[in-house]
Amino acid sequence: MGEQEGNDDVVGSSGRVSDDHLAVEIPDTAHQISHDSWFQVGFVLTTGINSAYVLGYSGTVMVPLGWFGGVVGLVLATAISLYANSLVAKLHEFGGKRHIRYRDLAGFIYGKRAYSLTWGLQYVNLFMINVGYIILAGSSLKAIYVLFRDDNLMKLPYFIVIAGFACALFALAVPHLSALRIWLAFSTFFSLVYIIVGFALSFKDGIEAPPRDYNIPGSKSAKIFTTIGAAANLVFAFNTGMLPEIQATVRKPVVGNMMKALYFQFTVGVFPMYAITFVGYWAYGSSTSTYLLNSVNGPIWLKTFANISAFLQTVIALHIFASPMYEYLDTKYGIKGSALALRNLGFRILVRGGYLALITFVSALLPFLGDFMSLTGAVSTFPLTFILANHMYLVAKKNKLTSLQKSWHWLNVIFFGCMSIAAAVSALKLIADHSNTYHVFADL
Repeated sequence: MGEQEGNDDVVGSSGRVSDDHLAVEIPDTAHQISHDSWFQVGFVLTTGINSAYVLGYSGTVMVPLGWFGGVVGLVLATAISLYANSLVAKLHEFGGKRHIRYRDLAGFIYGKRAYSLTWGLQYVNLFMINVGYIILAGSSLKAIYVLFRDDNLMKLPYFIVIAGFACALFALAVPHLSALRIWLAFSTFFSLVYIIVGFALSFKDGIEAPPRDYNIPGSKSAKIFTTIGAAANLVFAFNTGMLPEIQATVRKPVVGNMMKALYFQFTVGVFPMYAITFVGYWAYGSSTSTYLLNSVNGPIWLKTFANISAFLQTVIALHIFASPMYEYLDTKYGIKGSALALRNLGFRILVRGGYLALITFVSALLPFLGDFMSLTGAVSTFPLTFILANHMYLVAKKNKLTSLQKSWHWLNVIFFGCMSIAAAVSALKLIADHSNTYHVFADL
């Protein structure tokens, strides 16, 4: 629904001007801001949406939802995600100042308690996204291994550790988000490789294969939980939970340029994801793997190239989603200046290395990718991207919205609140079920 624009006063939930934001101390940043073009920011967003996670959507979205639910769900998730992200983007300069972190924006609108709560939610969101990236990177390395050897000596947890070490090396070399630059071009190339190879080999297999089974697997009760979990996967696919941090890097005018980047993400950026998701499910039906390259048949060298590309793109994508934590730590401890300065390098080795070591440990302990996607969508993507975005806009623009517009935003808050609770219960049940089926540090 369209919203009325006007001067941005600082408005509390009662409709009065609020001074709660004055109690929140917002630190400066040690990282670069207002440096990147909207096109570069659009590629950052597209890198996230077409990361190696797309190799899992045929199995984690389409299999539980089927053709009708999967196709309609992906299209609806695209539309509502663009809408919710645009609300956050339009609040970037609310109250006459830039809000370069999600928690800064929430703190400015609601006060100190919301600042801390939002930071906690965002930390959980990014931590779990990065757990998934490490699992993906480890899975791609294991997929390469089994192409050449069938002795099963190297288990998935070993490859997850190797992946974590590679991500740590990259974190040491790239100090902040704007420094990615040429790496975004590499990321796009790697994405195109595994998407084109996965698409082509799946299409070939689909033409040659007998009729597939597209029935949704599981008992009636199991289908309820997997359907809810797949709904969480849908919103997970399109949302970062760190839009203000990405918007902080864009040049002025920040709202206009960010909207261009979002339109790029949700038009050009979604087509590769749609293509490989739908073709993968068409080719293998309900037996589609949660890592599509495990399902495809083709030349070993081509599958190896695709898996290497998936691994390298995952290393780059993880850095994007770890950057808010890096920015927080660098700012807190005054890490500025040359990235190669001894103090700065030592700090990154110790702190970023420790952070990634913890993520790697959790990834190896519970390597259930689809379940972590569902849990991330439930406990953080729904609240950050849909509930908080709508309520923040409602509070910030309260005096400028019609009754119908206010009702629309409240409907979104209530609906996505219920979805968040249901999806969290579903994801926790699925993780518990898989933990009973597989031991910790499972070789999946």
